[in-house]
Amino acid sequence: MSDKKEKAFDFCLEDADGKEHCLDDFKGKWLVLYFYPKDNTSGCTKEAVEFSEKKKEFEKLGCEIVGVSPDSGKRHKNFIEKHNLNILLLSDPEHKVLEQYSAWGKKKLYGREYFGVIRSTFLINPEGEIVKSWKNVKVKGHIDDVLENLKQLSETEK
Repeated sequence: MSDKKEKAFDFCLEDADGKEHCLDDFKGKWLVLYFYPKDNTSGCTKEAVEFSEKKKEFEKLGCEIVGVSPDSGKRHKNFIEKHNLNILLLSDPEHKVLEQYSAWGKKKLYGREYFGVIRSTFLINPEGEIVKSWKNVKVKGHIDDVLENLKQLSETEK
């Protein structure tokens, strides 16, 4: 976790319907930008479902939630429908945004090294600054931690 403020990296990515969304679209609002490995896997499903379940609590604090993975829009559409997700999911098949946010890198599984998504979350304030980040996220308890930090930070930035 980091608390150092830095400018969020600009991006424009497509959602499940092919509509483009850019960082600028969220100016003036808080944003939870989270990166996850793959639609319909256990940890990623749990994370997306929990963010969806708590979406109203985030919205009350003026915060949007956006998930990013290398999956295609078609896979996102299936994932959203299968699990009744109500959060915005964006596709980054070329890993451009994942790499900007250092959420793409070398991983190890059973002694084998490969490149993949490093589960990460960034809390971005209404001015477009990253005010909190989490790397190598473990899903259990994570969404509550993000929400708690948002509550504290949104109070101090008023």
